[in-house]
Amino acid sequence: MRIYVLFLLLFCSMNAVSQQCDLTLSGTVKDLHDGSVLVGATLIIAGTDQAVQTNLDGAFEFKNLCKGTYDIQVSHPFCLTQGFTVKLDANTSKIFKLEHHLEELNEVLVEGHTNKNKSKTLVEAKVSNLELERNTSGTLGDALNSLSGVSSLNSGNAIVKPIVNGLHSSRVVIINNGVRMEDQEWGSEHAPNMDVNAIGNLSLIKGAGALQYSGDAVGGVIVADAPKVPVKDSLYGKTILSGASNGRGGAVTSQLTKSYKNGWFGTLQGTWKRFGDFEAPDYVLSNTGTAERNASINIGLNKFNYGIEGYYSYFKNEIGILSASHIGGASDLVSAINSDVPLIIDDFTYDISEPKQDITHHLARIKGFKKFEHLGTLTLQYDFQKNNRLEYDIRTGSDKGKPSVDLELTTHTLHLDLESHLINGIKFKSGIKASYQDNFADPNTGVRRLIPDYDKYDLGAYAVLDYSINSKWLVEAGGRFDYTYIDAYKYYKTSFWESRNYDELYPEIVVEEFDNQILTHPELYFYNPSVTIGATYTFGKDYELFFNYALASRAPNPSELFSEGLHHSASRIEYGDLSFNSEIGHKIMLTLQRNNDVFSFSVSPFVNTIKDFIVIEPTSIETTVRGSFQVWEYRQTNAQLLGVDLDASYAFTDKFRYNYQFSFVKGYDRSQDEPLISMPPVNMKNEIVYLNPEVHNLRLALQSEYVFRQNEYPDNNFEVYIPETESTEVVDISTPPDAYHLLNFNSSIDFNINTKSKLTLGFAVTNLLNTSYRDYLNSMRYYADDLGRNFILNLKLNY
Repeated sequence: MRIYVLFLLLFCSMNAVSQQCDLTLSGTVKDLHDGSVLVGATLIIAGTDQAVQTNLDGAFEFKNLCKGTYDIQVSHPFCLTQGFTVKLDANTSKIFKLEHHLEELNEVLVEGHTNKNKSKTLVEAKVSNLELERNTSGTLGDALNSLSGVSSLNSGNAIVKPIVNGLHSSRVVIINNGVRMEDQEWGSEHAPNMDVNAIGNLSLIKGAGALQYSGDAVGGVIVADAPKVPVKDSLYGKTILSGASNGRGGAVTSQLTKSYKNGWFGTLQGTWKRFGDFEAPDYVLSNTGTAERNASINIGLNKFNYGIEGYYSYFKNEIGILSASHIGGASDLVSAINSDVPLIIDDFTYDISEPKQDITHHLARIKGFKKFEHLGTLTLQYDFQKNNRLEYDIRTGSDKGKPSVDLELTTHTLHLDLESHLINGIKFKSGIKASYQDNFADPNTGVRRLIPDYDKYDLGAYAVLDYSINSKWLVEAGGRFDYTYIDAYKYYKTSFWESRNYDELYPEIVVEEFDNQILTHPELYFYNPSVTIGATYTFGKDYELFFNYALASRAPNPSELFSEGLHHSASRIEYGDLSFNSEIGHKIMLTLQRNNDVFSFSVSPFVNTIKDFIVIEPTSIETTVRGSFQVWEYRQTNAQLLGVDLDASYAFTDKFRYNYQFSFVKGYDRSQDEPLISMPPVNMKNEIVYLNPEVHNLRLALQSEYVFRQNEYPDNNFEVYIPETESTEVVDISTPPDAYHLLNFNSSIDFNINTKSKLTLGFAVTNLLNTSYRDYLNSMRYYADDLGRNFILNLKLNY
């Protein structure tokens, strides 16, 4: 027996000696996103005590391994630990990639890079979550108003359009959760059809440098994204109740998110708002109520190397138009503009009557991305939008309750984007976009169509490269080309057709002539190049200097080309021009910024020269069967805008902080050597904030807002004949209102309900002194004062 055991041990020993255990497993550990090496990563062979760390080159090596299959565990600070399986038959080299910067995981995976692909050489202004939640019952324009360089173009109090450095409407592109909003944004009284409560991150790029979004953003790009979702097992949400004294209404919004560690997630969100007539300090602004209902759902799967996401939102908004702005005759128009109070003042009501607008907007998106090792991240997105805009005039008889404008805009868009890291320090982004848009103007309104039926095709391609030269310098350059084709069918009044000399300019597009109308078939082509180049220089401890030049070109929109008739919600007749060319803007922007806990500031001067700038302005008055209305006509000119935005913040103590904002913009018509219409007046804000984290995070803020009188404006006054008095009166629609000063107060305090839930109580007062004023950029200023004092109470429950 002893001999047998000795023989067996000898055999095993001979077998062990014969096995090759001199193999090597080596390689490097890298960041999954940009391929940079990870220093200090720990690699452990599972089931053994063999462990190594990566060196300064991210390299590792295991020696004296036998043939076989090994499970390798790789870990690194700020990374998610991962396991890899390696089959070893010979000396082997491997590259292990980890998801670095775990805190950025949500942004990368959930958003599919929509947040990361912004210009590196333009300062991005961001709206804080606190400001977003403070505007629960407000609009996107209200929230953006907290940024310097942003004003608002109002039609009453519920229709608010952002103005960026003096430009608005089609010149300011809005990206809603990765989708460019197509909601007939051309009209000054067409507010963005977005729920501010569905936004998790809101930023503004004051320039045309973000070419991946658009080439026609002559004014800037607004990017609104849904809240980030963590990649872990979690269930959380929030509900906000808001009540306001002015309008005697409020809003409720709620959001619930469920996420899983395996990457699946889902978010439901909904908002309901209801307000009655709003009030100026001395009277009710009759028929200015609003009702809004919104909902959205977002479902997706996030993995390290791939992901897919589906999103749908529904937006429904009904807004009353100030009754006093719809005038019956020429004498009434003169009386309304010259009167200190509206000609129509009724008792407060929640009813919304004609004139009004009723908007429904559907938005759906599906997006997927995949990371390829030697190519980069490829993202494919399809989105669909349907916008139905109804405008109601005061009609009688069988037409009572029937809209006067019924436009349905349907848009299909396909995006393909690629983001690559060429070599260390160089990032390359490129993509193509194709879209088809169909506008249908329902003839069953029985009213001459302001905007005709048309099909619109867009095709665009871009490429942007940014290069980090060193820790101080970053340069960026990019280009984009967009092609637009518009295929329309439009009826022109013969008198208008001939007055514009179209009968000699465009005889080939006439399809058929009727008694007093001409059916035409215009086909328009636009080719729009865009370029951006810039640099960022970091110096000192806290300073950054941004420089950016951008060439942007914008094709005229259908409103500017084809408008011909009464725009009911604007209470004016509008005329476009078929001969318009694309606008071409050259903008130079410089920003010096200091980021410091005690004293921070940024100063951003800019100059924007725009060739063939399209402006709309009043020219006369026209009497129809509906009454007398101002006539506003589009025209092209050469414009120049220049200005400066200034932000500063200083902490007196750890609890008191002073904030300051100043915006100055001037716009000139260089062809006619006169100021441009609707340029924001100089304005500044001063704010004192008290914040004490030790007292339930108590925050108290008193803000002073001063808006100067606009002293530079064009003279667009005209005369009108008053039959009743057989006299001629001057209609003064040019003279801006006086300067005004408002005091605003806001506060909030937090209460912990339990370890996972928190209640935030907010109280605010706007126009604290109940000041009567009229704003130059509010089209209703001709007829009534702006809003009076407003008490606002917010209750937010996080859970």
